Amino acid sequence: MLFDDTYQTIEKPAEGLFSDRGSKFIGYIYPIRSENDVKALLNQVKHEHPKARHHCWALRLTPDRSIFRLNDDGEPSGTAGRPILNTLLSHNITNVFVVVVRYFGGTLLGVPGLINAYKTATEEAIKQTTIVQKTVNDVYSIGFDYLQMNDVMRIIKDEALEIIEQNFDNQCSIILSIRQQQVNKALGRLNGIDGLKVKFLHQS
Repeated sequence: MLFDDTYQTIEKPAEGLFSDRGSKFIGYIYPIRSENDVKALLNQVKHEHPKARHHCWALRLTPDRSIFRLNDDGEPSGTAGRPILNTLLSHNITNVFVVVVRYFGGTLLGVPGLINAYKTATEEAIKQTTIVQKTVNDVYSIGFDYLQMNDVMRIIKDEALEIIEQNFDNQCSIILSIRQQQVNKALGRLNGIDGLKVKFLHQS
């Protein structure tokens, strides 16, 4: 196998709690597909906790885990967003967004205390969900004549390809999700059907 086409993410949202010297840290973790998901989730948490002192967060995105963002939201630099992100790194999970809400308890925790608190709140949230492995898939649309239906469906069945959408008429179209490891083989077989049109749409 030349490359790994799997990645780890979380199954469902969860929350965890950590307290230290009166300060309360509530960690919320969410599975996300893109940065577009983040604003609504952050606003939702802020709406639920309008009196919290800080809403610190971090995210990781893409199967190759190359995109990340973090925000200390007023905490000393490096004491909130970075420990949240490092916890995601240590669990090797991506396509996740974590917000940790802090209610100040009146006692300063210092830099080591803050780092530990944001890390532990994130850990507690991760414990409450399930880490799952997913495959990196490419999504294609294929167009073909109705008379070629049996040939197309045989390949889809043989290769166990996932049909996302289908439209059958004189000219038919199907949107397929194909695991990256299978792409060359599956497209090679499909392209063997005379006149079939294949178009790459996006990665999922």
